[in-house]
Amino acid sequence: MSSFPKPGIMGVMKACSLLTKVLLLLAMSGCASYEKFRQVTEEMEMPSRIFRADFNQTWTAVIQVMKKYDIAQQNQEAGFIKTRWMDNTLEVNFTDSFGSTDAVKAARFKLVVNVVKGYRASTEVAKVTIYKRQLVEQDFLQGWKEVTTDGNQEQTLLYRIERLIENDNKLKEIDKAREKEQLQNF
Repeated sequence: MSSFPKPGIMGVMKACSLLTKVLLLLAMSGCASYEKFRQVTEEMEMPSRIFRADFNQTWTAVIQVMKKYDIAQQNQEAGFIKTRWMDNTLEVNFTDSFGSTDAVKAARFKLVVNVVKGYRASTEVAKVTIYKRQLVEQDFLQGWKEVTTDGNQEQTLLYRIERLIENDNKLKEIDKAREKEQLQNF
């Protein structure tokens, strides 16, 4: 004889109810992740810029700009840089100090930079995309909530990368002109 009681109709109904709740929870979490993906891809344009420079020159400029951030992962072959979470509570509260929103208890962000090699009319170019994930915590009861960014930091980083590439190209032009002049004077 078995020591377990035979399930009656109530036991089967409880098991079905539990299974239904678990499936509903899984379906809802799947929809939530899809909604987040849809928001990022459709509603929010990730700041990016195409540079007239080869991949290595662009990667070097990106690394120089990202030096001040705490880098968690870096892979040149994949063209990928990811930072650790960094606190920016003071900056968020300062920018919102004249707005209508209340100060946040804590804020943190993470940057993901992607560098991709491409060609435009047989000339090598590189596209840099920067995604900033910003989290804020109003109080300990609500927990962390993701908010959209204003894009200023991402645009600033792209501008700095552009300036480094332009300066590097100017220096290369000066070196070529100097070499040409030296060859003519020789």
